[in-house]
Amino acid sequence: MEIIKVLSSELSIPEEKARAAISLLDEGNTIPFIARYRKEVTGEMDDVTLRNLSERYEYLKGLEERKKSVLSSISEQGKLTPELELAIENAQKLTEVDNLYRPYKKKRKTRGSMAIEAGLAPLEKYLLAQNGSLASLYSEADKYINEEKGIPDRDAALKGAYDILAEEMSDVASFYDFAKSYIIRSGRLTSKQTKEDVENKYQTYASFSSFVKGIKNYQTLAISRGEKEKCLSVSFAYDHMTIINEIARKYLLRNSPYEKEIRSVCEDSYKRLIAPAVENEIRNDLFAKAEDASIIIFKDNLKQLLLSAPLKGKRVLGFDPAFINGCKLASVDSSGKLLHVGVIYPTIGGKEKKEESEKLLLSFIKNDKIDYIALGNGTASRESEAFINDVIKRNGLEVKLFIVNEAGASVYSASVLGGEEFPSLSVEKRSAISLARRLQDPLAELVKIDPYSLGVGQYQHDLDQKKLSSALHGVVEDAVNEVGVYLNNASSALLSYISGIGPSLAKTIEKYRDENGPFKSREELRKVSKLGPKAYEQCAGFLRIIDSNPLDNTSVHPESYKTSIALLAKLGFSLSQLNSEEAKSSLSNIKDYHSLAIELNVGEPTLKDIVQELIKPGRDIRLEAASATLSQEVTDMKELKVGQVLMGTVRNIVDFGAFVDIGVHQDGLVHISELSDKPVSSPLEVVHVNEIVKVKVISIDLPRKRIGLSIKQANVANPN
Repeated sequence: MEIIKVLSSELSIPEEKARAAISLLDEGNTIPFIARYRKEVTGEMDDVTLRNLSERYEYLKGLEERKKSVLSSISEQGKLTPELELAIENAQKLTEVDNLYRPYKKKRKTRGSMAIEAGLAPLEKYLLAQNGSLASLYSEADKYINEEKGIPDRDAALKGAYDILAEEMSDVASFYDFAKSYIIRSGRLTSKQTKEDVENKYQTYASFSSFVKGIKNYQTLAISRGEKEKCLSVSFAYDHMTIINEIARKYLLRNSPYEKEIRSVCEDSYKRLIAPAVENEIRNDLFAKAEDASIIIFKDNLKQLLLSAPLKGKRVLGFDPAFINGCKLASVDSSGKLLHVGVIYPTIGGKEKKEESEKLLLSFIKNDKIDYIALGNGTASRESEAFINDVIKRNGLEVKLFIVNEAGASVYSASVLGGEEFPSLSVEKRSAISLARRLQDPLAELVKIDPYSLGVGQYQHDLDQKKLSSALHGVVEDAVNEVGVYLNNASSALLSYISGIGPSLAKTIEKYRDENGPFKSREELRKVSKLGPKAYEQCAGFLRIIDSNPLDNTSVHPESYKTSIALLAKLGFSLSQLNSEEAKSSLSNIKDYHSLAIELNVGEPTLKDIVQELIKPGRDIRLEAASATLSQEVTDMKELKVGQVLMGTVRNIVDFGAFVDIGVHQDGLVHISELSDKPVSSPLEVVHVNEIVKVKVISIDLPRKRIGLSIKQANVANPN
């Protein structure tokens, strides 16, 4: 197999570009760096394509290594035929290679191997020859009776021969291929409730049946979890005899005197040896498919969450709601620096408590000049929201209230990083700081929290944790580098995701900054110990510095500074005029990029990127923040009524729909069928995380705490 050709065909990438991208990866270049600064080499592959290429490349390399190992093993046994070698070379999956290797694999002790050790192989050969009569077979079997070898009678001898033949049949790769194809084509996957599911947790799958080829990914994951928790029993339903007959056709001679016996062996071989392997393989394939789909959705959700709009230059008050333990307050300045912390009790007690709480809240807002309040959406959120809105209204304040998803805030608060950042504060007060900062700059704050804790996954704990972790790390890395990081105020947690840096070097950069003061230029990064030329090349373009060389506040890479200056000079401007309206106008009116790229000796894609950065130095790709206005009429699930139309925030997207926060402490589900009047193949086509949507309540299940919502029905006039 020529890996580059396979990659080119599968991913629809020109061979030379696939080869170039792989070469860059092998040289130690990061995906964000390649995607942003090596577009000419790769044909402008984006980070998603590059990650797919990298993952597939690693799989194919592993496949080739497995083929070499298998071919070597069979060759050493002296059993490698040209036909078998070709079949192994042409295999596209590891399971195909393993099926072909099955007959030559060293086996553990089996019924068949013990029968061979007992000397029953010739009897199996006699059976397969299919000569004589049943009486002659019995007579032949009598010759092998031997108490010392564990063959006390004729039946034991025949059973041993049958076991040898059954295992011989189970070594034929084509039987597995036929069975797998047949089951996928016409079989059904079924599940039944077990006694362990006393809470009816898997009621939907208590009596479930679906064609294998039609089962949904989320159904596969749910069934697998139910089986793991011993709440469901899972099996396949299909016509076994079709497959058994296929095996029999390969062994039975015309008018065989031993047809009944051989058919019985075929049935035993299939049900005992082949079927479990085939069915497990199908289950594994279904799970792998569902796992990949789940990871894709998780990745998309996570990236949308990370790229939520920041509130630049604003002072924010974090408000972590609660009842008995009090609401925690934390104010931060426009750079995220902590100003003050406090606790108020507006959700319990009487008038006196509320008055004290209002007084402290007002002091925070006025003394710290607060622009926005970031209110967590957890316990006591609606009660706190009503209190805050009342204070704002009665005091004529300009401050704005935002509802913030607090998923993961407590995880950060109790983390080592949280302790390092605020060692003198209690865990509870740190969560209020996290809420304030995640409204100011979601990306900078959310990278401090394990993606698993951000509430945007589907069956995440059932997935391959190494695979999922790698995928999520890639998403965070891509998001951080896509936005860029201000070097002089970035935490080590944020810096660690920058191309070429990592956790250890991030700590070293932070230490250098603490000891030497703010970086004055990107070039100064070269003075950081252990940050060599390669690391500098990889990271420099993604790090921003204000008040230095204007190009240091753009994503223009230092390797393109001369080109950028030459471009400005050609248009009649100096670097100091970069932000002028005249310079921006001239840059915006460039038409012939092709000729200009040749003149400046730079690739056309790179030139276009440079121009975009020079037009808007310091630009942020993220949009302005928005927050849903939650209904004050409904604050608890018990107050909901079918037919109500409410505003909500999309908190999580799964392949069967979207979960929306409508402010009742329980997210409602908009099933994929209720997202749009038009057919929808994926919820991601219609909604995104943190989007504000109008929904209609279409079902309420209080005992199971389930709310059914509809987006497509929300715009229809309410008949009530």
